[in-house]
Amino acid sequence: MIVPILGNVFYSITLDPTVWIFDDRKILLDEAFSGKGSNSEEADDLELASQRFNREIFEVKMNRPPVNRSISKLEGEKILKNSYVMPLYDFIQNAEVKPDATHGVLLSEYEETKISLTDLENGYFLFAVDGKPIKDNGPVHFFYQDGSNKDNPITNIKKIIIH
Repeated sequence: MIVPILGNVFYSITLDPTVWIFDDRKILLDEAFSGKGSNSEEADDLELASQRFNREIFEVKMNRPPVNRSISKLEGEKILKNSYVMPLYDFIQNAEVKPDATHGVLLSEYEETKISLTDLENGYFLFAVDGKPIKDNGPVHFFYQDGSNKDNPITNIKKIIIH
């Protein structure tokens, strides 16, 4: 259920989509291509970063270790009813693609799909359907940012290789 990013990068990293359900960067699948997800997510991300900063500063001053906020019952129920995508931008940036890289390849059990670095960086991985990890044709499905392949995503992705 892991997806490594390998090849022409400074840092090979391994993605674990099974833990993304708790990641604040996830976007509802229904909102990913509507434009609603980006602006509201940025505002939410800024608010969450602000809360995290305040919590760390004040709890460190009080000599208590920082503790992550737990998920409420209502939030847990919402998570289990929705499908989510994860933007790939942060992961590609963390791998630090080398300057001479030209494209990426999404490897599945059955085929290789060549994709531009821009499309890869701006794309999304579908990782949860109805709050559950994708087991059939998974662990992730790739969607272009514009949603042009929303009805026919690239499935069975097992590796990303940067060339």
